[in-house]
Amino acid sequence: MGGAELFFDGILAAAQRLGVSAFVLTVVVSGFEVENLAAGIATNAKGLPDAAAGTFLGGATFLALAVAGLAALIAPYRAQLPRRVYVWTALSPLPLLALALDRTISRLDGGLLAAWSIVALVAIARSGVAREPLESRRRRFGVARLLAGLGLLTAGGELLGEGIRRVVDGFGASEALIGNTAVAASVEAEEVARVVAPGRRGFGDVALGSVLGTIVHFVAFNAGLIALVRPLELGDETLHLHLPAAVAATALLALVAAARPVLGRLEGGGLLACYAAYVTAAVWIA
Repeated sequence: MGGAELFFDGILAAAQRLGVSAFVLTVVVSGFEVENLAAGIATNAKGLPDAAAGTFLGGATFLALAVAGLAALIAPYRAQLPRRVYVWTALSPLPLLALALDRTISRLDGGLLAAWSIVALVAIARSGVAREPLESRRRRFGVARLLAGLGLLTAGGELLGEGIRRVVDGFGASEALIGNTAVAASVEAEEVARVVAPGRRGFGDVALGSVLGTIVHFVAFNAGLIALVRPLELGDETLHLHLPAAVAATALLALVAAARPVLGRLEGGGLLACYAAYVTAAVWIA
């Protein structure tokens, strides 16, 4: 939690120094998670494309359902963002869905997805309205604190991910199941603290912006960059479950957040129940 608080303090200070809202900076910065991208590229290079796809598909599903849900259970937060933000978020995985229908995400597809990520992130950032409570902000070394907090979160996620990957590998589960559940959840576990930290301090827009921005990074930028390095050949589990689940989970979070400005324990419990159903289906199919 200390890394999340440090990261959030850095966001506030850097946003003030740069003259932009904390929401905008969070949307743009939060999704640059080196450990997730590195895991996807390395896994694909080893000939495990479904596991590699799991880093961004399972990661998006985990963020939309488990992270947003658990954060709401721990510390309910109010996020009053314009509906355009939620519309753009719900639309963000659709190009990936369309390009993956032929079972391959080629280098050309990867370039298109990377370009789409810029469009979607800029649209979400410009659509967002800063509705931030007044708070004393430490202005000095804002960028340094932001990077330090991100470094702590990244290191924690990397250690956790490596430990869980070794445990799961011993059970001989399918690569799609490993990538979309164990790897995705372990690498993104620190995101819960990154959402709770601003939410409990009254920055609900920033808390939700962290989730929305990271989802867009995953389903567009990360997917595109991984495919640019090496095209992805997708299997049945990915096409029939994990890809549509990521699209549906993103749309569900956008719908719930648009309809319920306060994400409380009821909404959080519902999102977590949906994630439990997804994991159950993934295990059953595998």
